[in-house]
Amino acid sequence: MTETKHTFCRICEALCGLEVTVDGDQIIDIKPDSKHVATQGYGCLKGLKQHRMYDTPDRLLYPMQRIGGELQRVSWDDAIGSIGSKVRELIDNHGRDSIAMYVGTAAGFGVLHPVFAQGFMQGVGSASMFSSATQDCANKFAVAHQVYGFPFTQPFPDLDNLECLIIVGANPAISKWSFLQVSNPIRRLKEIEARGAKIFIIDPRRTETAKVAGEHVFIRPNTDVFFYLSFLHELLATAKIDRTRIDEYMTGFDEVCRVAEAWPPERTAEVTRIPAETLRTMVRAYREAKGAALYCSTGVNMGTNGSLAFWLQECINAISGNLDSPGGTLVSTGVIDFAAFGKKTGTLLHQNDSRIGGFKSVNDAMPGGILADEILTPGDRQIKALFVTGGNPLITMANSERLRDAFKQLELLVVLDIQPSETASVATHVLPCTSPFQRPDLPFVFPLMLGLQSKPYLQATRAIVPPQGEQRDEATIYVDIAKASGINLWGSAVAQRTMEIGKALQSIRRRGEQPSIPQEFLLSSLLRVTKQGSFKKLLGEKHGRLRPQHDPGSFLGKRVIHEDKKVHLAPPVLIEQADKLEADFQLELDTRDKLKLITKRAITTHNSWTHNIEEFVAGDRTTNYLYVHPDDAARIGVVEGELADVSTDTATVRVPVKIHAELMPGTVALPHGWGHQDSALGVARKTTGVNVNLLAADGPDRLEKVSGMAHLTGFLVDVQPATGPLNPDHWSGIGA
Repeated sequence: MTETKHTFCRICEALCGLEVTVDGDQIIDIKPDSKHVATQGYGCLKGLKQHRMYDTPDRLLYPMQRIGGELQRVSWDDAIGSIGSKVRELIDNHGRDSIAMYVGTAAGFGVLHPVFAQGFMQGVGSASMFSSATQDCANKFAVAHQVYGFPFTQPFPDLDNLECLIIVGANPAISKWSFLQVSNPIRRLKEIEARGAKIFIIDPRRTETAKVAGEHVFIRPNTDVFFYLSFLHELLATAKIDRTRIDEYMTGFDEVCRVAEAWPPERTAEVTRIPAETLRTMVRAYREAKGAALYCSTGVNMGTNGSLAFWLQECINAISGNLDSPGGTLVSTGVIDFAAFGKKTGTLLHQNDSRIGGFKSVNDAMPGGILADEILTPGDRQIKALFVTGGNPLITMANSERLRDAFKQLELLVVLDIQPSETASVATHVLPCTSPFQRPDLPFVFPLMLGLQSKPYLQATRAIVPPQGEQRDEATIYVDIAKASGINLWGSAVAQRTMEIGKALQSIRRRGEQPSIPQEFLLSSLLRVTKQGSFKKLLGEKHGRLRPQHDPGSFLGKRVIHEDKKVHLAPPVLIEQADKLEADFQLELDTRDKLKLITKRAITTHNSWTHNIEEFVAGDRTTNYLYVHPDDAARIGVVEGELADVSTDTATVRVPVKIHAELMPGTVALPHGWGHQDSALGVARKTTGVNVNLLAADGPDRLEKVSGMAHLTGFLVDVQPATGPLNPDHWSGIGA
């Protein structure tokens, strides 16, 4: 007998409301929830097909342990016992920092998973935390920490009221809005334009977003920082700056002005290739609007100057009077004022120094680009064990083949996942986890604690279907591993014992099911503490509960957590980093005739997750392609459908070519998330796509200094028609 249940999607920030049709323990269909208070009947193709990924025959069902070189099924007791004893041994012999953890994107879209993962590492007493943020967004956290005092203070565009929106290096039509929960991005962009607002899309490719709304402006990849410099230069030259407001709420205005002095639009046009008059047109539209916002995402974040670019963007939005103003950029709150909580408790504010490179941690995490070095370099604090939770670093991280070699040197590599990923293929232990549809939940930290929602709301969901086999939720797994390791979650014996008792009582109530902590009780406690009522009551509002609208004017002078309560426009670390701009500008001039590579995403792909859904990789979608502008193709001699070798000083990959006239000349694009030939995924391993991150460099000398981010887009490449055998040291999926 079929039944329809209401829930919400947890594969990206959009959190679309869903109606899920269940037959017994099987999901047979997913539709958008047309009555949802915020998403109103929208759902993307990936979200509506995600059960195909969860129900695959490759889904992990039982704990696995490497025995005699092969992963073999073992009991939970044996797996947890083996892991715990090894953790104790390594702590005793090599110290607490020898235990490391990598937290991936999938962990972040739930509430309990990241809290308990962090709690385990706090119990270990290790600072060896790594996360996927240093691949795509740590620049925003690092800058926010310096400018606003708290890394999660992330101003967002007031989409309902702005009159000018400038989107740089983002493609919401395909990738949604980074950090911000916005339903149906194409419709929203069209609505913004229909009411007379001006939209500009700054990108090296005429993206899907640029095709549906606004004016597209080409920019040379990895020159965004020079665009922002000239934008600021022109704004200061032409706008009526409210110095009284700036002096009341901000510091460092004069220092920021000095940074922009040397960068008029005519100068930066040499490298950005944005004509000076085009830039002035954008500044004029921004300046004259009653509410305007600059917004950027991964195309900016993952460049060599992601932190400087984002910093300049935030300075522009603040100096122009748009920060904390209607139609500008807003800083909301969730169920609590999380920044104030962070200041009171020290949450996310303590910074550790990395052993390799001396990088400062961002959101308690070290740069992923030094993880291989931290494993391979002998000495104090050398990493000997790694927990990978909700991520797949062997696909997503820079120089991933070197990282694979490093992983093989670990004494313990524990992967918590729902499917046998590339990282799981080299693990010592693989633990089967529940999917989003198999656990209760609330919206994740950004909407829940920060109010990063275009239309604020709250929703609860129970598990839609039960776990299969011996799958367990990650929070419960960390309770068990902590006990077996002789440590206490969060370093608290009371918390550890409470979770163990809660698990025991839950197991009594649910005999015959896999052991679990009382997840709904914990989520309900969170709601009650934040005065949102009970989990059960919120469940009764199956289409979600609207929360109060955003409150412009509630941030500046009131919720900035610096001791002086002001926005710091000119943090010394960023002013110092700006000293490299002249050298970077000269490098751009010297390499102006070379090709640069950017990434690209399709509607059917989501990082490395969705290539095991057969219909998503059918026909010519069984591989990724190198997209080349026709003029560049003719110049370098590559032909559509034939193979090309794409090389950096790190690696070479071989991939088929597609001609793409919507690229800026001098730019090639290679979609990320591919390269599954070493996984145990039945469909994905038969695809022939290559991992673009093999081309990216890792190591302390190749990372952006402020955020520790690797350079994963906009880097120089050499492209040639494929000839002869490919160097076996440079792995490629073609022909596999």
